[in-house]
Amino acid sequence: MTSAVANIAQWTFVAECPIPQDIGPILVEGEQPLAAYKTFRDSAIFTTKRLIVRDAQGLTGKKVEIYSLPYNAISMWSSENAGRMLDFNAELELWTRAGHIKINLGKGIDIRRLDHLISHVVLNG
Repeated sequence: MTSAVANIAQWTFVAECPIPQDIGPILVEGEQPLAAYKTFRDSAIFTTKRLIVRDAQGLTGKKVEIYSLPYNAISMWSSENAGRMLDFNAELELWTRAGHIKINLGKGIDIRRLDHLISHVVLNG
C-alpha cells in the first residue's frame, strides 16, 4: 500500500458542508458535484464520477493536494453506523484497485445517506 493510500485511510469527514465554489475547474464535462464533507484540513467532494479529496498543506494551506478516486475503481464497500454509549463514529470502507480505504465519519454525518450515494454512483456508473 502506498503512503498516499495510507493517508486516505486515516481521513475523517467531520460534517457535511456546502460544495466548494472553486471545484468547477477540475470537473470534466458532464460531471456534477453531489455532496461535500469537511475534513480536518479541507474537504471531500462526491461527484457523479468520483470522490475528490482536497488536502490543504503547510502553515498557510495554500498548497493543496488533490486525490481523485473514480467510482469504477471501487470493487466493494461497507458502512458501519455509530453504536451507542462509547462508539460515536460511523465508518465507511472502500476496497479499490489502489487498496483498502477507511474513512471515519463525524457524529452528525448520515451514514445511510452516504451509503446510498456510494451505491447509486458505483452501481449506476
